[in-house]
Order: sequence, then C-alpha cells, then structure tokens
Amino acid sequence: MKNYIPTINISALIKNNFNTKKANQTIKQIEKACVNIGFFQITGHGINLKKIKKTCDVGNKFFNSSKINKQKLSPKKWNKKNKNLYRGYFPNDVNGKEGLDIGDLKVTKNYSAKIKNQYIEHLDLSKSIDKSSIKILEKYFDNLFSLSETLFKSIIKLYKKNPDISKMAFSRLKTLSTLRFNYYPNQTKPVEISKQDGVALGCETHVDSGVFTVLYQDKKGGLQVQNRKTKKWHDVPFNKKALVVNTGRALEYLSKGKFKATNHRVLWNKSKRLSVPFFFEPSYDFKMNKSYFSSKKHGNSGQIYEKFLNQSLKKFIEYQR
Repeated sequence: MKNYIPTINISALIKNNFNTKKANQTIKQIEKACVNIGFFQITGHGINLKKIKKTCDVGNKFFNSSKINKQKLSPKKWNKKNKNLYRGYFPNDVNGKEGLDIGDLKVTKNYSAKIKNQYIEHLDLSKSIDKSSIKILEKYFDNLFSLSETLFKSIIKLYKKNPDISKMAFSRLKTLSTLRFNYYPNQTKPVEISKQDGVALGCETHVDSGVFTVLYQDKKGGLQVQNRKTKKWHDVPFNKKALVVNTGRALEYLSKGKFKATNHRVLWNKSKRLSVPFFFEPSYDFKMNKSYFSSKKHGNSGQIYEKFLNQSLKKFIEYQR
C-alpha cells in the first residue's frame, strides 16, 4: 500500500539543466507519476529540512496565539475592520480546520492598490507575526515558488518546448500562488463522512485548482489519495525528507486531460495536526489556452486564470466570503 505513491529524487533537475541523461530519466518518472497517480513524493528538492521545520514553527506559533491575534489577519467576513477578502486567517468553525492563506509576500500595499485585482491582496502579516518569522515565510515562499517552477519546466520539457515559456504563465507579483497553513485542532467531530466508504474525514474529498500543490505534512499523516481506476484510497506515508506533490485542475486543463487532477482527502484525526501546502497557481491574467504545451501558436484566446480559479473556489466552503 505504501508503495502506491512513488518517491522521486529530483536533484538532477534542481540546477534547471533539463538536458542531462539523469534529468531526462527524472522527467520521465514525473510524467509516469502524474499520468498514473497524480501524486508523488520528492526528495533531493534542495530545501533544507531546518527551513521547513522553522516554517512549521511559525505556523504552530500563530495558531497557538490568542483568537484576537489571529483575527487581526482575518478577511472582512470574520473581521469587519479589515479590507482583505481572499487572503488571511479563517477560523475552524468554517470547515473543521483553521487556515492562514498567504499570497506572494513581495506584493506591497501600493502594488495591490494599483493593480486592483480581487486576488492580489497585500496582507499585513506584521499585525500578528514578528519580523523574523515573516522573513522565514518570505524565504519559504520564494523557495517553493522556484521549486514548483522547476517541476513545471520539466513538464514543458516533455513537450519538447523551451522551459522558459513558463514565464508566460507565472509572473511573480501577478501569480495567484498561495502558501497555506492548515491547522487541524482536536476535532470533536468529522467534517464529513465519506459517502463512498463511510470513513470519517477531517478534510473533505476534493481536487486542487492550480498546476501543482507542493505539501509538507507532519508525522501525524492522514492524507489519502484515490486510485482513479479502482476508486480505492491509499495513505500518503510520512517521509520527513520528502515533499508531497500533486496535480491540479489547471494542469489538467492545459494538458488537455493528460495530467488529471486527483481526488484526495484527510482522515479525521482527534489530535492536532499541521500541514503546509503551497498552491502553485498561474498569473491572474494568464490565458488558459489548451495549445500552451503544443507546437501551435498560442493565439490570444482562452479563459483568464482568475475566472478559472473563481469557478474552482466555489466548491470550498471556506472561500464563500
């Protein structure tokens, strides 16, 4: 059962040289995992384990702070004094878990005001989080963005195109990528009972919206992936050296269904649990064109990603704001 989720050492890709024999072998492993399963674990990703631990410590410290402190970062729905609608902290009475959604930390108040996009919000983390912790979050966002882009470039390489076309889809400041902290408290009851197999869940069955999700889960585990053919559920085992990667709806769309978004869920766990997903999402104005990976000219058609995301978020209760 544990071997259902492959582990891939991606160290050959980290220097962004996709032309070596080892890099090509690694890319083929990623392709196979994406096509057959939609989930894989990566080692050799170049992100220091101490940095990951420090990032988790920032999250735990925040969630263990007072309700007043946390609500300073809440969207308007939960804190009338705030203007942010999309980014920020949401309480656990919404969907059984607390969360903190952080966008690109390079976005300034001025840039956000100038660009006037519903998802590009400046979140003033200093209201609730100390300076040194914010620096840790900035660094982690940068690292995860670069890592995700490397994974995306490896997909572009599969189509024998120049990996630099990733810039068309992902532009820092315009990206809707999100660093999210999920904090599962001592849940007194499950948020959902699976209709399929009657299992109690701490997070509902769903697929992700973006291109890739890169996740660090703590040793409590609980994440499960559905086999698309048999519909059976498989545990994603905890590996302290690995990050978990899964494909999302945007990649499924751009690849014309080759890389499908995969159902996953979290089991109900009566003890506290932290997970830190990074949702790698295109720029808000990126045109979702199905010929993106093909040799055809891209043209200027396609739904912009902002609208694509908007549709996707409607199924998540915590985004009904």
